[in-house]
Amino acid sequence: MHKLELSGVSKSYRRRGHLLPVLDHISLHVREGEFVTLLGPSGSGKSTLFRLIGGVERPDEGSISIAGKEMTGKTGHVSYMPQQASLFPWMSVADNISTALVTCGVEKKEAKEQAREWLSRITLGDVADEYPHVLSGGMQQRVSFLRALLMPRDVMCLDEPFAALDALTRAEMQRWLLELWESNRRSVLFVTHSIEEALILSDRIYVLSRAPARILREITVPFERPRRSDVWTLQEFVELKKDVLELLEEGEPAIV
Repeated sequence: MHKLELSGVSKSYRRRGHLLPVLDHISLHVREGEFVTLLGPSGSGKSTLFRLIGGVERPDEGSISIAGKEMTGKTGHVSYMPQQASLFPWMSVADNISTALVTCGVEKKEAKEQAREWLSRITLGDVADEYPHVLSGGMQQRVSFLRALLMPRDVMCLDEPFAALDALTRAEMQRWLLELWESNRRSVLFVTHSIEEALILSDRIYVLSRAPARILREITVPFERPRRSDVWTLQEFVELKKDVLELLEEGEPAIV
């Protein structure tokens, strides 16, 4: 069973009296424990898709199912990590995590225990009682990802979570995310406009055109897990990156 399935999803917005199409009959799925990436240029509707999946908005056409149930327009069924860490500045690091768990129905004592246990596992136990502003950008993103990981939801939606980080920290976070995800596999839908990041992290990739977004191609990433730390140096990686770049530049659907 697919943990997430979109069938023929379309969305348009009205701007200054004109209808602006953003998504054009998008159909995709994420299986149990699978890491799937939406890859496309800026403005291709990737974040709009997340708002639809999260139930914040409704599509004009099509349906969205989570764990086999119709969830179009319904909220509270996915965990979400935005581009910025979005931690509550008035709460400690541990409370940021435990409070999110409590809102999902986890008993308060258990939520606090889980928060501290997992912070220790990811070597952030010593900042559990600190406030977010004292943490580096990378540390804040680790906490934000952990919060999304621990929420009892069928699907995790990660919206370009490393976009604001410098190149070195971004590469470190990619390795860290893979290690943590491998130990606690969740169904993930990840958004990025970085071809290299998509190939490093994903099981499958949906390549999107510019708006109105269509799926240009579905790619199965051929590199076995756990991923080699130098996977980006492989000739197959370089060739696949080149193929995807050419596809994005052409912007036309490919026959798979």
